[in-house]
Amino acid sequence: MKDPRVVEEEGLDLEGEQDQPVKGIVGERLTLHAFAQMAGNLAGYPFVKVVVDRANQAHPVVHFINYNAYQFHSDYIAEAIMGIPRTELDKRIDEFNQSVYLSPDRQYLLGIVALHKKEERFFTLETVEIDTMDEPMVRYFRKWVRAYLDRELPLLFKPANHNQEAIMGRIHPSEMPRIFHHELFASSDFLALNAGKASGRLRVFQSEKEYARERPTLEWFDIIAMRRVPDDIPRLSGILNAEHTTPLSHTNVLASGWGIPNCVQIGILDKIAERGLDGQWVEMKVEITAQEVVLEPIDELPASEQVRPAWATQRIVLEEPETDHVPIVELDKLRLTDRFRYGTKAAHLGELSHLLENGSERVLGFYKIRRPPRANLIPYLGKFIGMSETEVQDSTLVAAKAAEFLRHTIRVPRGIALPFSLNQQFLQSSPGLQQGIGKLKMALQLNARELEPLCLDLVTRIRAMRLPDAMREVIDSAIANHLAGVGSFVVRSSSNAEDLENFSAAGIYESFNHVTTAEKVFASIREVWASLFSPRSVRLRQEVGISLDDCWMGVIIQEEMPAEIGGVLVTSNPLNKADFRNVYINVSTHSVDSVVHGVELPLQFVYNTVEGGGRTLSLGAANEDLSEERKQQLQQLAFAGRLLQSHFSPNYTFSDPVDIEWLIDQEGIVILQLRPYTT
Repeated sequence: MKDPRVVEEEGLDLEGEQDQPVKGIVGERLTLHAFAQMAGNLAGYPFVKVVVDRANQAHPVVHFINYNAYQFHSDYIAEAIMGIPRTELDKRIDEFNQSVYLSPDRQYLLGIVALHKKEERFFTLETVEIDTMDEPMVRYFRKWVRAYLDRELPLLFKPANHNQEAIMGRIHPSEMPRIFHHELFASSDFLALNAGKASGRLRVFQSEKEYARERPTLEWFDIIAMRRVPDDIPRLSGILNAEHTTPLSHTNVLASGWGIPNCVQIGILDKIAERGLDGQWVEMKVEITAQEVVLEPIDELPASEQVRPAWATQRIVLEEPETDHVPIVELDKLRLTDRFRYGTKAAHLGELSHLLENGSERVLGFYKIRRPPRANLIPYLGKFIGMSETEVQDSTLVAAKAAEFLRHTIRVPRGIALPFSLNQQFLQSSPGLQQGIGKLKMALQLNARELEPLCLDLVTRIRAMRLPDAMREVIDSAIANHLAGVGSFVVRSSSNAEDLENFSAAGIYESFNHVTTAEKVFASIREVWASLFSPRSVRLRQEVGISLDDCWMGVIIQEEMPAEIGGVLVTSNPLNKADFRNVYINVSTHSVDSVVHGVELPLQFVYNTVEGGGRTLSLGAANEDLSEERKQQLQQLAFAGRLLQSHFSPNYTFSDPVDIEWLIDQEGIVILQLRPYTT
């Protein structure tokens, strides 16, 4: 093995000109000047990677790695310490990772040191989230890294996972100063929710009342700034939130689906006022690695150059719906192919029920994909669900065990699905409604701007109409037959004009909780049907060319489950789209709705669905973190979500994430709905 100190001798003087970057600084104190030259950037913070080589535990060697030369610890260790090519270590990368992240007698301790400069400057030290360091190892790691950093700046340990958070609970802060990710999150001024660049007219609204008054004047080229941008936004060019929000609210899901820049920037309204940018044309830049949004004034584009973006000329084509004499059925009788009769939400829930009952080879899709240098991730899944190394060689057995894991982990509430044909019968039962629909279609064909009065007239008429007696009896009989004993229902929308490629429609149709009596069920059904004609839903569909003639609304009537906690899971990391390991989970101790509508800032977590492990990103509005038992349930949910992503994948890359609304009751995890998530 090479002497690691040779690394420093082979490097060039940090103060002078360099033909190539130095590999690192070894066994010497890392100055702030050297740190700045070697640092990468993570979420706006400069950082360097660190390796503590414990070959001699009494006198370990501390290596600070130049990120410009080595973006991975393994590459540095291979070339600079072990003296072998990077590709050689890559061939046994799983074995290497086991030795440095999981082994109790590991030689190398790996982490990163970041520099924070908001108010008081300080360093943080953290490992990767899968690291299983115990308490003595954490103490040792911090002690020796501290010894080689600038003494004038504090070094705070930043727990990388829930196990390390528990370790910090056993050590007094005076012994080991620490800072938690949720503390940094709460104090951060900037969060890139959706990176990108856009040019447009900046519009500032100080209140939701002001926004509601001016909303009809918003154009596609507007960039809006508010404390919290509401759910009912039209399609825009950019979004600026002046208060913290979650990436999984309806507003931010829409922004992601539209591909527009979106961020949180604390104090942005004051900065816009100081610079006189309200109403001005600006270029907006949101970058993941930045520390603030960039707003640069530009000249207003001539009218001839204000070309509508690509989405304005796209046309979404819907599958031809079936609206003739389709029966009401139990949800668990549906499959994906029933979406053109009952809508996508109902079909997804039916398909999920079928999956839990029968299993599927598709659930392994994500884990079968090659992730160089790994042939696949099946061994990781197998380990999590309790299989031996020999058993994971049999993919049929793995699929069966995965299906068994899903059956024991999640369930779907009982429910029935009302088809499009009932919606059609209801709308055709009233000449007045038919006349109003005809007027709206004509206005849409003429591209009229004043659609709202026509939409509101239809919504009012539908709400006020009584269901035909025969229809009431059919619905009442279906509920009595399949949902007898249920005291409270959820009535959900299930349209064919949602959850489509390039058109998520998140939050634009109505759903209702706590529905108890028959009359309230019938009223909620009418409300769901009416939401097909709401001004916002009509406007958003018109923008992508979805004809009103092709749109229909199904209805789901489900047993309402008494939630202890609930939230949203997306099988992606919205804050780092290159991260294939982690899924993102938002949790409310009140309701799922408070998460998706942005009413409450939820607890936010990432969970690794390869090696396992989680991290608390934000406590949101909560006073404390979840219990260990709850965190274990979320880990189960994370792996279940990844398996569902695979089964519901529209293609064979198995990489398209899904958005899952869920809750936990006394019996376990309940899946309320599942839809594609546009990144």
